[in-house]
Amino acid sequence: MRQRTGGGHQLDPHDERVAAFFRERHVATLTTLRPDGTPHVVPVGVTFDPATGLARVITSGTSHKAHHVAAAGPEGAPVAVCQVDGRRWLTVEGRAVVRTDGPAVAEAERRYTERYRPPRANPARVVIEITVTRLLGTL
Repeated sequence: MRQRTGGGHQLDPHDERVAAFFRERHVATLTTLRPDGTPHVVPVGVTFDPATGLARVITSGTSHKAHHVAAAGPEGAPVAVCQVDGRRWLTVEGRAVVRTDGPAVAEAERRYTERYRPPRANPARVVIEITVTRLLGTL
């Protein structure tokens, strides 16, 4: 994961405060870009694995967010996921790809279940995997 030098709100992905925030149940927003470059912002559940540097969002393969990410191709789409809890907030920035394979979707569902609750059945489910390049926030 790239680390920017200098101040601001840069967070270390291995900071216990980051892990603690991701253990709490927070709804987040995922921002993707439409083909015309305008932002598409929707509520999502998100999980984060500091060991791999991956954030995951489960969704239907027919969703706009999945289409926006898939349209970027194998290099991935730039995205941001933001969670707010009063004065505490955390934003994940990175490049996202859509994964459709069973093991990737099952792992994302397992992590979602740990943080939120079991997701409803969805045979069209995919996972948006975000390779995190920056964590920002105030925790």
